[in-house]
Amino acid sequence: MSFTGGGPLGVVEVYEFKPGKMVALQWWELREALSRCSGNDSSFRLGWVVARIDCGSGEAWLEVPKMGLRARIDLSLKNVEDRSLLVFSERGFEGKAEFYSGAYYKLASVEAGMPPTLEINGIHMHRVVEGGPWRDAVRKASLAVKRGFRVLDVGTGLGYTAEASLRRGARLVYTIEVDENVLSMAAINPWSWGLLSPRVRVLKADAFDALDFFGDGVFDAVIHDPPRFMESTSTLYSLEFYKKLYRVLRKGGLLYHYTGEPGKSRRINLPGRVSSLLREAGFEVLGYRGRVLGVLAVKR
Repeated sequence: MSFTGGGPLGVVEVYEFKPGKMVALQWWELREALSRCSGNDSSFRLGWVVARIDCGSGEAWLEVPKMGLRARIDLSLKNVEDRSLLVFSERGFEGKAEFYSGAYYKLASVEAGMPPTLEINGIHMHRVVEGGPWRDAVRKASLAVKRGFRVLDVGTGLGYTAEASLRRGARLVYTIEVDENVLSMAAINPWSWGLLSPRVRVLKADAFDALDFFGDGVFDAVIHDPPRFMESTSTLYSLEFYKKLYRVLRKGGLLYHYTGEPGKSRRINLPGRVSSLLREAGFEVLGYRGRVLGVLAVKR
């Protein structure tokens, strides 16, 4: 699934995002697909790809031409309304999109018509309000990304921010994810397959170390979407890390830094702390953006 890149990336692992012949469907997508069995047009959107449903002789088959997948669908599943996603392969129904590997990973539906979210140990890795994960990614990208930009996306997740950056016109997106289990979930999620774009480079690495392999001022924008602040993730909120972000960003480039509102009940001002450290690193802080729960800054 991966190889070691040479040249400017040295030993940072460039991840070959290459989904296999397996796909996860939300129950509403499955219901919609099966409702087309009696219609003339069997094609429908499945995430970012076109799929079709083929029914006949009491059987139903899901076809995803882009992935070379043809999977038999158990018709008894069509009325299952569960937040869990259902995984299909050429062998048919494989089970739910969830597994345990040091932590509990799960793809879960948010609302009909929207991409799913990722949960780790029951914690949402995306905002699931105000339009869900995709619209949140669009709002973040719109703050920092313009046509022709080279973008650094720290925290790939399911790839929604990278895809939103492409749709804003980014000519190249480097996206960094340290957890291969997360990338495995993205590989079966059709809403993540924007990561297949030739304009995306997925790096499987610790972002703190990966930044050392980039030259000065190589990015026009940075979207930093770290996991929630805790001891194990504190380096991604550190002055040293912010200095690295400052170095790889060109003069005039924008940084969006997701902070959320953790510790509000304990009067912990994380956005204020982040803003102070960003200033110390050399950024001009443009302020906290409540719509996307993050801090916007610029390199002057």
